[in-house]
Amino acid sequence: MSIPKTAVKSPNAPTPPPFLSQAIVMGDYVFCSGQIGSNPETGALVQGSIQDRTRQIMSNLRAVLESAGTSLDNVVKCNIFLTSMSDFGAVNEVYTTFFNAPMPARTCVCVAALPMGTDVEIECIAGVRSPSSQKL
Repeated sequence: MSIPKTAVKSPNAPTPPPFLSQAIVMGDYVFCSGQIGSNPETGALVQGSIQDRTRQIMSNLRAVLESAGTSLDNVVKCNIFLTSMSDFGAVNEVYTTFFNAPMPARTCVCVAALPMGTDVEIECIAGVRSPSSQKL
């Protein structure tokens, strides 16, 4: 027996490729796909510092979570992917401004490459109480 799942589509976050969803709501949780620092209107990667891209990522995740009927306040787990661990501190400077205590559980790993040549990608899981009418 399968558990119902619903795709989330936010007009305020980058349009995902056809082989994935921005997020999936299943039960009391929303599972957000990894976001990179791309502008939702143009699809272009944000230029500037890794902090600028991290800020855009968190804004993209916020938009997806809001379309799922929840918020960054309900994030329980994040996974961060970096192409260089030397960026760990710079990403944390921005990341920590988006959350209140208790901070989400988190994993951060270094990878060889990320989509569109970016240097950071973040995904998350959050609690959700009720489906949003903005889902597909």
